[in-house]
Amino acid sequence: MIILVLSDIHANMHALEAVLEDAGQVDAVWCLGDVVGYGPHPNECIDLIRQQPEMVCLIGNHDAACIGQINAGTFNQEARMAVEWTESVLTEESKVFLLERPQVEVIDQVTLAHGSPRQPIFEYLLDAESARENFEHFENDYCLVGHSHIPLMFAQNGDGEVRLSFPVLNQTLQLHPRVIINPGSVGQPRDRDRRASYALFDPEFETWSLRRVEYNIHATQDAMRKAELPSRHIDRLTGGW
Repeated sequence: MIILVLSDIHANMHALEAVLEDAGQVDAVWCLGDVVGYGPHPNECIDLIRQQPEMVCLIGNHDAACIGQINAGTFNQEARMAVEWTESVLTEESKVFLLERPQVEVIDQVTLAHGSPRQPIFEYLLDAESARENFEHFENDYCLVGHSHIPLMFAQNGDGEVRLSFPVLNQTLQLHPRVIINPGSVGQPRDRDRRASYALFDPEFETWSLRRVEYNIHATQDAMRKAELPSRHIDRLTGGW
């Protein structure tokens, strides 16, 4: 069984389309949240995600802000501007979809969360210490998270020690319990690689393959300018920061 794992699409339709085409035929699609926010195509991205096979989709912090579940005042000014714009263009159908998304999903031996199992909406997992504390908040072999926009992995050994690593692109990684792993961001990468990031996960054989794909960045940027979205969010797509 091959599962396409993606996160942080951020209303970037061109990036999402490129990922879906590059991944090819899969058995299921797991989205770890933030389908909307920042980008110019929130309704289109929701529609695409809804069409995917055996779709599981969580709610992220931008998704929650765009439907009023959390206070957008906690965001920086530019992110708040993007939230307000997204709120103004979301269809009722899109709002209902986001409202129905869970914060956490457990599927067999895998826990899914947007930020972390401890704080599913807000917490960033970027260092071994915070990851070590989070291993106490799920019991499965694997936990898949997004939110940081950086593809990385935390592995815990039998003594409870946690090691941070960065999966090698296009290599099939054999996983060993217990692991917290992030597929990176589809629509707004922040690891200085502008290509859309995603992963292919096989829970039966316990393998993970990180992938990147080019997409039409200029088309996304043009649409963002037309929508008068913040220039910083437009510019950062070019450099993946």
